[in-house]
Amino acid sequence: MDNQTVLAALRDTVGREIRAVSEFRGDLSVTLTPAGYLAAAQFLRDDPELAYVFLENLCGVDYLGRKPRFEVVAHLTSLRHRHRVCLKVGCDEPDPTVPSLTPLFPTANYQERETFDLLGIKFAGHPSLTRILLPDDWVGHPLRKDHPLGDEEVAFTFNQERIYARKPFARE
Repeated sequence: MDNQTVLAALRDTVGREIRAVSEFRGDLSVTLTPAGYLAAAQFLRDDPELAYVFLENLCGVDYLGRKPRFEVVAHLTSLRHRHRVCLKVGCDEPDPTVPSLTPLFPTANYQERETFDLLGIKFAGHPSLTRILLPDDWVGHPLRKDHPLGDEEVAFTFNQERIYARKPFARE
C-alpha cells in the first residue's frame, strides 16, 4: 500500500471535499471539509482493499491567529498493510464543531471527549460529550492558546518553606 493509491481512492470518493494534501517523511495527510472528514473515515474503514480499521489517535490543535483556528487530527492505521493516513478537518470560532467518529470507531469516544474538554471543540453526533479530565464546573479550556497560564511555583526541597507559607493551608 502506498500513499498514491490511498490518495487516488480518496479523490475518487470524496474528491470535492479535499482541501489540501501533504506528505512528510512518507506520511500522507489529507485536509478535508467536515462532511468529507466523516465520509473519508468511513470509506477508509469500509473499503476491503484499504482496511483502515484502527483509529490510532485523535486530537485537536489550536492555531491562534489562523482561519480556521482549530483543527482536529485523526490518524487511521491499516493493520493489514501497515500503513497510516492522517485526516485533518478545520473548525472555527465561535462554535467549533466537527462530526464525531465515534459511530465508526468506538475508541474515538474518549479521545473526542478529551479534545472537547481541553480545547472546546464539539463533536456532532457524539453519544456523551462531557468533560473527562477537568471538573464539570471548570471555566474555559486550558489547551487554548489564549487561556491564561497558571502562576504557581512548584515546591521543591530548596524552596518548599517559602512556597508553603503562601498556601491557604498555612493560614489555618
